Amino acid sequence: MTFETKNKILVIRLSSLGDILLTTPVLRAIMQKYPGSEIHFLVKSQYANAVWFNPNISKLFTYDKEKVQSLIQDLKSNKYDFIVDLHNNFRSRSVTRSLKVKTYRFSKPSLQKFLLVKFKINLLKELKSIPRRYTEAVEGLELDSNGLELIIPDETKSKLPDNENYIGLCPGSQHYTKRWLPEYFIELGNLLKENGNKIVIFGGSSDKDICSEISKGISGSINLQNDNNLFQTVADMKKCMLIVTNDTGLMHAAAAVGIPLISIFGSSVKEFGFSPYGIKNLILENNSLNCRPCSHIGRSECPKGHFKCMKELTPQLVFNQLQNFLKSI
Repeated sequence: MTFETKNKILVIRLSSLGDILLTTPVLRAIMQKYPGSEIHFLVKSQYANAVWFNPNISKLFTYDKEKVQSLIQDLKSNKYDFIVDLHNNFRSRSVTRSLKVKTYRFSKPSLQKFLLVKFKINLLKELKSIPRRYTEAVEGLELDSNGLELIIPDETKSKLPDNENYIGLCPGSQHYTKRWLPEYFIELGNLLKENGNKIVIFGGSSDKDICSEISKGISGSINLQNDNNLFQTVADMKKCMLIVTNDTGLMHAAAAVGIPLISIFGSSVKEFGFSPYGIKNLILENNSLNCRPCSHIGRSECPKGHFKCMKELTPQLVFNQLQNFLKSI
């Protein structure tokens, strides 16, 4: 099947930070296939900064469940040629049904994830990235060799002085089973400090307590946790030569501004497609366990009670891997 060049396209991805940043290679692919097209993007307001200055987006719409009817009327007035729904949930489907426009949807590998989580039957061995899965929604889209995009406004400057060997830590995550232990971050930070590095801690509003705890445990560290000021966070991340992170949105934010990553995966696995995209990275995970993955999004506690997926990834192990990784950057 082939498509004619279209003039006006609506792309939908409502949340969350990482998922939205992972759409940015797809926007480039759309523009390459349909040069001269006008792309509009629909996103929840709290994540709008992730694509606010994206050069491939002509107009940004924000989703507010209290103002859906008004939103629908605004969208209808644009007379889209087609829609690319990269979220494919009941909210995005409600929007597309109301617009009554040809829609191409991201096909979620829900069954494959269920089989992997519940029965450890792995039908995801091909390790498709999420951007690649996104492009499969529309036939003929091809990814380029570039990574993610996150454009910082010129007026946003880093708070960090130059000429330091900064290493960043991103210890937060929405789900407990995706968080490396705080005491492990502290031990790693102190090992890195003894090795001549300056430690910077990043997090959003929900990470305030864990960032504070870790900062107190690493003398001389710089705690840059803030109330979800994405532009400031990534401006400061750009001063780091490396960031150590959990599998979380800030991992993708760091990737989007070109920072090499060491990513620690606990209950999540590479097969889900959320590995750092388009950037030098190393994923550390405990492959000796037959209970991983225990969830495709994360859990509030370890269902087995031992939490070996994180506990057995010791600070010394991560430090040794980090030292080797630095030599390859």
